[in-house]
Amino acid sequence: MKDEIQALRESLAAMDLLPPGGGFTAQALSGGVSCDVWRVDRGGLAPIVLKRALPKLRVAADWRAPPERAAAEVAWLKLAADIRPGAVPKVLGEDRQRHVFAMEYLPAESYPVWKAELADGEIDTAFAAVVGTALARIHAATAGRDDLKAAFANDAQFHALRLEPYLLFTADKHPALAPAIRAEAERIAAARIGLMQGDISPKNILHGADGPVFLDAETACYGDPAFDVAFCMNHFLLKAAWHPDWAPDYARAFDAMRAAYLSGIAWEKPHELDRRIARLLPMLFLARVDGKSPVEYLTDEGDIAYVRAAAIQMIVEPPANLAVLAEAYFPLAAMR
Repeated sequence: MKDEIQALRESLAAMDLLPPGGGFTAQALSGGVSCDVWRVDRGGLAPIVLKRALPKLRVAADWRAPPERAAAEVAWLKLAADIRPGAVPKVLGEDRQRHVFAMEYLPAESYPVWKAELADGEIDTAFAAVVGTALARIHAATAGRDDLKAAFANDAQFHALRLEPYLLFTADKHPALAPAIRAEAERIAAARIGLMQGDISPKNILHGADGPVFLDAETACYGDPAFDVAFCMNHFLLKAAWHPDWAPDYARAFDAMRAAYLSGIAWEKPHELDRRIARLLPMLFLARVDGKSPVEYLTDEGDIAYVRAAAIQMIVEPPANLAVLAEAYFPLAAMR
């Protein structure tokens, strides 16, 4: 712990964030599997958050990614703040040498995590729509920009953090589906449509009074915005399998986010993006039970088997769009 505190002190000093006298305390926060996160209190100054990218992620499988991704996260946070003020925490400093950066601390009592709300049955359809609107605005502002293609050419990071652990690892477990899943992974890797945040998940979205606040952008890469939408909407499917009684509510939230997002598409034909999201979504659905990062709340073998069977069916017979997918999935999930 002493060495850890010294490392934090060095980062705070590098970012000119040490308080007068140099005293501070650090409390480890839940940082998921990919990073260390601390709340740092500095005497009478406002608390801040320090985040450090890990070279090896905390999962059972051997999952590694370059820690330089911390710089990509800082770049995305700054860009998103310009596009939609208030949509992300403010970046306060960056220590690239140690792959650490600092951002403002947002208290849980004012910024609850959307994942926790969804898990508790607090399914706010209006908020789901606002998430879709905010995400579309960020995507619209980044689509077709050569400067961002160069600035966020983080293909190796995106492969290590998303394509390999979610799609390619899952493909290896399902030889019959492997050609379709690998083809989709290759398509996403080659796409240069807009900026993907890469981790748009309810666990990384805070429910602020003025709208969503997005966290954890270390997977930011220029590619296909369809990935962000599918990655997020996947959680409505997963939670409907977990809580069948609330499936109709998750379905309404799914539809609200879908409609709001698609109404904000200006860089291409909405129906084409809708189709891509609907094709990718079942693959990510399957990845959350058979990939390197299985969703932690699905522990019942019956629930896991249900997700696997539903996902396989949709991969074999891809839905034409998100509305068709929802109409086929949610009523059956509610009947379980």
